[in-house]
Amino acid sequence: MAIITLSTDIGQQDYVVGAIKGQLVSQNHQFNIVDITHYLSRTNYPQAAYICANAFKYFPEGTFHVIILNFFDNAVKHVLVAKYNGQYIICPDNGIITLIAGEKPKEIAKLALQENNTLLSRTAIIAKAIDYINNNNNLIVATAEPVSIVETYPLKATVGDDWIEGQILFIDNFENVVINITKAEFEEQRRGRKFVILFSRNEKIEKICDNYANAPEGDNLAWFNSAGYLEIAVNKGNIASLFGLQGYHEKMNKTGNVKQNNWFYQTVKVFFDGK
Repeated sequence: MAIITLSTDIGQQDYVVGAIKGQLVSQNHQFNIVDITHYLSRTNYPQAAYICANAFKYFPEGTFHVIILNFFDNAVKHVLVAKYNGQYIICPDNGIITLIAGEKPKEIAKLALQENNTLLSRTAIIAKAIDYINNNNNLIVATAEPVSIVETYPLKATVGDDWIEGQILFIDNFENVVINITKAEFEEQRRGRKFVILFSRNEKIEKICDNYANAPEGDNLAWFNSAGYLEIAVNKGNIASLFGLQGYHEKMNKTGNVKQNNWFYQTVKVFFDGK
């Protein structure tokens, strides 16, 4: 029984997600469909990749992950089908695959779509492709030539001798703020030294907690979340709105139109030795 996850930007106000699930189980009644989220950001691809990557890794080998993200942003002629870490990722060719994997997967193919079709006609093609791969245990197209795809890579924290600076990657429903600094990166740069985490209005945190109970109610705290990223919060508070912390922004040009890929992130800086 194949497991298929759905991660989309569609929302759940209408029938579309249900119709996609109907297409999948109509193709094969034994498909087991799992929702990741239907509220991916259509503009913040690094945030979408953070959500997908950290959910996908808990699924078994052979799982199919279908990502529908900005499916109509451009004239879509194909989607990508990649095998990565023993799982299959099916997604638009818009850079999301390399943001999730951190590299270009070695096994990757393009699944052709008919132009000017509806979303549901395209997902019907995807359903057939999943059934084929599940039955034959290989990608649809085998070619000796490298497959050319759009490649975009995750933001990395910047470092100096006595500091590391990261960007706000994600803000959850509790308004806790995730920074793109991993525990491994933090400890490598720290080298056992004392530290201070500085963010908006010169607010500071000087301790890493194991959980929220380690900090008094109303106090700022930092910890490494289950995905291994630095997270800052207020115990029983909303740190993002309290201190005006925001994630990704698209800068606007003079006419008010969004400049594509002109990304801006607020940063959080860690100084070592208490400097």
